[in-house]
Amino acid sequence: MTTLSDISRENLTTYKLVVVGDGGVGKSAITIQFFQKLFVADYDPTIEDSYIQHTEIDGDWCILDVLDTAGQEEFSAMREQYMRTGDGFLLVYSVTDRASYENMKAFHTQILRVKDKDSYPMILVANKVDLVHQRKVTEEEGKNVAAELGPIPYIETSAKDPPKNIDAAFHEVVRVIRRQPVDSNKKDRKRDRCILL
Repeated sequence: MTTLSDISRENLTTYKLVVVGDGGVGKSAITIQFFQKLFVADYDPTIEDSYIQHTEIDGDWCILDVLDTAGQEEFSAMREQYMRTGDGFLLVYSVTDRASYENMKAFHTQILRVKDKDSYPMILVANKVDLVHQRKVTEEEGKNVAAELGPIPYIETSAKDPPKNIDAAFHEVVRVIRRQPVDSNKKDRKRDRCILL
């Protein structure tokens, strides 16, 4: 097994992932559970938090640069700015909040408009599945919207201890990015590097 110390950090690919969704759906809880392995119960509206970590996904080391974004409407002007920089997106809604689920199409449309693409690496994340008795959005409804939006992968998560599918969600976005055809501009940039002997 390859360890991080065996690999030159300069050669690692960095993936910029952006976590989007309405306020209060658990974007920060998911992100903090992934990076710090702890559950934050208090809701404190995020303006913007960034986290960086070396991670091994399917045997390949990479750097995850994750932006946890504001869900509140007053910060919507900032959205397009961070959407421009993202390589992949986690579209997060709470299964206890039907409005947050219904807003997923708007987030999806906005990302495609900002990126000027017909499709882009993203997954649909149904969060707070531990709150079984408060659930208002079924798994079938979530899968149906994911199919409509692409289709894009669908995953159910809970940031509460024990967490459910938190690592899997972030890893799946990276897999979607890796499956994308390489952008010709990015290819050219790598080819332009010259080595003097």
